[in-house]
Amino acid sequence: MKLLGIGSRINHAEYGFGVVTNVTATMYWVTFQKNGLETIPLDSDFEVIEACEDDVDTVSFYDVEKSLREILERFSDVSQVVALADKYKNGTMILRPADSNLADKEIPINTFWHKIVMLRDRLRVMEQKINSSKDLDDQLKVDLQQYITRIYGSLTTFNVLFASKDQQFKGSGK
Repeated sequence: MKLLGIGSRINHAEYGFGVVTNVTATMYWVTFQKNGLETIPLDSDFEVIEACEDDVDTVSFYDVEKSLREILERFSDVSQVVALADKYKNGTMILRPADSNLADKEIPINTFWHKIVMLRDRLRVMEQKINSSKDLDDQLKVDLQQYITRIYGSLTTFNVLFASKDQQFKGSGK
């Protein structure tokens, strides 16, 4: 979402033609020809007639929140929410030994899924720590990165469980 600067001209369905006179973290202050000063949410539906660049270095709360979320995901071991494919939700994984005298082991897929996501997230954190380490030389970083890539490749079997393709494990592609 691009913020409009002070002086931008808009046409609002309810209020008509107006000029942006102030911008806050959540609202535009707009002086309308017929209705005078009104505040409208940043995500309101209106037509932009002429957008002015914001002269002030204004950052929306949305931008700050998005940046903070990206930093936390990148540099902490806090897991992001990763959806399990619908067809496996609340399912059961059954491990059946070759010996029929032994009992099957049933594991709720949601429990197994949580462990897979934690593994993936911890690998990502390890990868970040390796890449940002000042104590490792470049060749060692490359070598360790190749091992991590191979680990991701070994885990691609579990990609069938992911609801979103962009969150799956990716190996070297070899």
